[in-house]
Amino acid sequence: MATGLREGMADIARQGLLQTQEAKLETRNKKNSLYIGIPKEISFQENRIALTPLSVALLVNNGHRVVLETGAGIAANFSDTEYAEQGAKIAYDKKEVFAADILMKIAPPTLEEIELMHKGQTLISSLQTGTLKQDYLKALMHKKINALCFENLRDEGNILSVVRAMSEIVGSTSILIAAEYLSNVTGGKGLMLGGFTGVPPTEIVILGAGTVGEYAARTALALGAEVKVFDSSIYRLRRLQNNLGSRVFTSVMQPIVLNKAIITCDVVIGAIRASHGRSPCVVMEETVARMKPHSVVIDVSIDQGGCFETSEVTNHANPVFRKYDVIHYCVPNIASRVPRTASYALTNIFAPILLDIGEYGGLMNMVWNNPGIREALYIYQGNCTNKDLADMFNLPFKDLELLVVSNQ
Repeated sequence: MATGLREGMADIARQGLLQTQEAKLETRNKKNSLYIGIPKEISFQENRIALTPLSVALLVNNGHRVVLETGAGIAANFSDTEYAEQGAKIAYDKKEVFAADILMKIAPPTLEEIELMHKGQTLISSLQTGTLKQDYLKALMHKKINALCFENLRDEGNILSVVRAMSEIVGSTSILIAAEYLSNVTGGKGLMLGGFTGVPPTEIVILGAGTVGEYAARTALALGAEVKVFDSSIYRLRRLQNNLGSRVFTSVMQPIVLNKAIITCDVVIGAIRASHGRSPCVVMEETVARMKPHSVVIDVSIDQGGCFETSEVTNHANPVFRKYDVIHYCVPNIASRVPRTASYALTNIFAPILLDIGEYGGLMNMVWNNPGIREALYIYQGNCTNKDLADMFNLPFKDLELLVVSNQ
């Protein structure tokens, strides 16, 4: 009888294990439905768009609304029909787009566009500190906008995710541009970039061992070119060697070695970035004058002033000019040359951020749980929360953490 009782108790215990158990689970704030607006870019030759049709579908399927200004994706070869089929509303009035709670842009809004914005709106766009004016910041502060600049967005690895993605694209594209202008179809010397059996490879000099320089070197090596990389930092040169996984010619900026390499090469890629202010000018006019006829100079650093003394800003419509019979390509926004690829890279970063804003129940809940996003927030409820910008334009600075605590 005792044995039967024990078996009966064991059976009851097993049944108990199969029943629904109470558990304490971590809970987030209530999920929000977002209203996202994508206006058409009006900045000169800005062809990228922040969200592709498939990302719009992802957002709509998660309960969010997306309104797109008609023609916003045309420059990147995305039609209104593609967006409409994925659930976006196509707006023919810009004001309807600017009525959204979150605005997704590439270039910063103009003062006229800021006039269309409403109090408490969230703006995600670039900041472009090189051309930034105090009037722009004051206009956003007056409207009490929450503004994030995507140049400062950092991922889980503490990498500037948008800057990294665009630099990878620009580095690879710069080599493809060089190949185009080496062809005699565009007035070049008639060389195929790279080399093959019995024909010496083209020589490419890359100034700068950052992300742009690394991806330029990757592409050039893949095409069979002979690559030489110069940088002022031994650390960056060593990192580039390790990342490439192959030995390439590297050197610090020794003027005699650098000038000799430039004079004898076919292509020079200028990819030197300055952390503040103008990029350093490392190639003088007399060096360019001694380069081989029909050689190609691509100055990726032109948006910071350029690293060649002979550089002058050009655009996608008229991208090149000749000086000393050397072809100069000095377009600031190279990523807009391949806007569809660049838009895919951007949307891979922005779509998860928008989903997180909805999942966390609002912008500030998400920002507070993500330090990489928090660093990108430069205006919160009309207060400048970026000390560098506040100092640059003599604006009152408010610590973001203190602002959040005071509003709770």
